[in-house]
Amino acid sequence: MDILFAEDDEGLGKLIFHLLQKEFNRVEWVKDGRSAYEYALLTDFDVVILDWMMPEMNGLEVCSRLRKKGYKGCIIFLTAKDSIEDVVSGLDSGADDYLVKPFKFEELAARLRALSRRIERPFEEILSCNGLQLNLNTHVVERKGQTIELSRKEYALLELLLRNKHQTMTREVLLERIWGFDVDVTENALDALVKLVRKKIDLPGQPSMIKNVRGVGYTLRDGHV
Repeated sequence: MDILFAEDDEGLGKLIFHLLQKEFNRVEWVKDGRSAYEYALLTDFDVVILDWMMPEMNGLEVCSRLRKKGYKGCIIFLTAKDSIEDVVSGLDSGADDYLVKPFKFEELAARLRALSRRIERPFEEILSCNGLQLNLNTHVVERKGQTIELSRKEYALLELLLRNKHQTMTREVLLERIWGFDVDVTENALDALVKLVRKKIDLPGQPSMIKNVRGVGYTLRDGHV
């Protein structure tokens, strides 16, 4: 299960983020409402966990806007706002569940597992571009029947670019998604990672599939667009 976690409290957020990472497949942590909204639309998360009181955009607005944009994933509020009116407002805005702080992590994990059972997953989900295929279920990457071996970070970079192949991914977003918020890493590390992936996925004599957008970031060169 892929989870987007939105919480602006640094201490609480770090604790919950690490607990979620131990329990579930992939967890991304953002610290303001606008980032939560943009990340949820950018990548197909299964569940979005929203705090209510966040900078940039509050959780209620994030939830309502996501539903209006057609976001189909599950949304759960994790907030200190505990009146019945708040709960009703949260659920009416489009949330699937509502958990009040303080809480036990075991209860949050159980609620997330319950939400995951509602998610209808295809038997096999494939991301593709120019003959390159990435299987999200098996994590196998292939081109023309040949398996391409990738490291964890190489796979993460390629998945992000494939999921968003019609958009340019900024350097900032790629660094945060691949290395996380708490890791001090330079843009040179991203450039080096891109170079490694290019060597593995590009065809001889053809332009690289990964295009550098100067001053912005990277995007995939999709010949079908």
